Amino acid sequence: MSTISENLQTIKERIAQAAGRSGRKPEAVRLVAVSKLVSAERIIEAIAAGQLIFGENYVQEARDKIPAISNGVSWHFIGKFQSNKANTVADIFQMVQTVDRLKLAQALDRRLTAQGRRLDILLEVNIGREIQKAGVLPEQVEGLLVEINRSCRSLIVKGLMAMPPFFAEPAAGRPFFRNLRILVEEMHKKGLFPGTDQPELSMGMSADYEVAIEEGATLVRIGTAIFGSRDQKIS
Repeated sequence: MSTISENLQTIKERIAQAAGRSGRKPEAVRLVAVSKLVSAERIIEAIAAGQLIFGENYVQEARDKIPAISNGVSWHFIGKFQSNKANTVADIFQMVQTVDRLKLAQALDRRLTAQGRRLDILLEVNIGREIQKAGVLPEQVEGLLVEINRSCRSLIVKGLMAMPPFFAEPAAGRPFFRNLRILVEEMHKKGLFPGTDQPELSMGMSADYEVAIEEGATLVRIGTAIFGSRDQKIS
């Protein structure tokens, strides 16, 4: 069985190869290790192997786990949450990738403004228009960006995030990745990511991250390929 360190090395090599195929440098793509349901001890093992960005899906789990892990790690929230959890999310994460409505953005902003802090966020886009998934619809992205930029001074909108429909063949997701890239480029041209020279594009997971990188991903969210399968919450 491969170790976490070996898995990370393999993934980084494949990221570099995919970046090369898209004419980009490997450092243009950052790996977010999805550590939901992974113990602090195993996360520390990944840190020792050089991984410094982690993604968590559950607010309570993250709140309990993060204090046991060393400083110097960047935490991204990549799960669903309601506005009544916004204070906790704002307190413990350096980026929130799953903002998809104004109420949620404003709840984060109130907490941050009270503390005199700012927070990076991404808008989650329901690029496949799947009713079971969260995310703002593509045609609503511009309006939401305008509203957040107008009313949320403590939030820095860095780009877009999406989880396309699942396909057994990873290449089948390419049109969705491409559409998200086109959308982020259009919004960037309209000046809707102020202060950001190159907007972030968070897309691609363990099964399809190479295709996502070929289509422009700057952040890939990979968990199973690093830590193995998780089928129950850690205690």
